[in-house]
Amino acid sequence: MNVLSVTAHPSSERAQALGVTFVDLDTLLSESDIVTLHVPLTPETEHMISTLELAKMKSTAILINTAREKVINKAALIEALREKKTAGAGLNVFEKEPLPTDNPVLEMDNVVLTPHIGFLSEESLDECTYMSIENVEMFTKGKPQNVVNSLVLKS
Repeated sequence: MNVLSVTAHPSSERAQALGVTFVDLDTLLSESDIVTLHVPLTPETEHMISTLELAKMKSTAILINTAREKVINKAALIEALREKKTAGAGLNVFEKEPLPTDNPVLEMDNVVLTPHIGFLSEESLDECTYMSIENVEMFTKGKPQNVVNSLVLKS
């Protein structure tokens, strides 16, 4: 899989370590088959995906939002989905939960909806527990793993 990513801090070292190619948003939208959003909601990211951005995407592309609902202009997305300008969407974040029964996405056959805790299964909880235990054990042996901030280990 060719993975494209947009970041405020691209570097060739990070790209190589992560196995991604850093590009600008326009390139990512126009070249991707699947676009996933993983950004905080800030004034800069609110409605970062709207009519103009959706028009840049392939008509066969799927948009997945696991960030916050307001990073996508809801009306623009509904229009793009209805007119098949965007093939589909996967949504798991909503301003109002449960979704109001009159929300148009509830009737769309090209939208998959999950609760924001859709990942939460017995298996994922078990895996998190085992990983946490293993992380502590490896740290006590002087072999830390899954380190998020390696600079802390050097201090």
